[in-house]
Amino acid sequence: MSTFKAFRISASGLTAERLRMDTIANNLANANTTRTEEGGPYRRQVPVFAPLLDKSIRGGGKVQGVQVMGIVSDPSPPQIVYDPQHPDADGDGYVEMPNVHLVKEMVDLITATRAYEANISALNAAKTMAQKALEIGR
Repeated sequence: MSTFKAFRISASGLTAERLRMDTIANNLANANTTRTEEGGPYRRQVPVFAPLLDKSIRGGGKVQGVQVMGIVSDPSPPQIVYDPQHPDADGDGYVEMPNVHLVKEMVDLITATRAYEANISALNAAKTMAQKALEIGR
């Protein structure tokens, strides 16, 4: 594998994990949003990734990194909370809250952070190998 290919693969992973962390931050920021422009409570957002394939190789191609396919709304139902004082409460005092679970978001954030760090380590290892290869010619 060429050094530049390793750089591209790690860079695509860094980009993907950064988007994942941004999406998680957005979910956490809207964990109590009961009104949106679409109507109803905020829906948790999840990024969707796919392998980035090298199309120049016959028979399908090798994985050359990761690409973002989009960001989709989590289809799970909203949380129902009894709070008769809330301005969005229904006649029985129940409020539809976002389907954002703080513990799950924090676990996802830790996972994304570790994956980001792993990509940085791979990038640094490739950089070190390239530097050592250049030193051989001296």
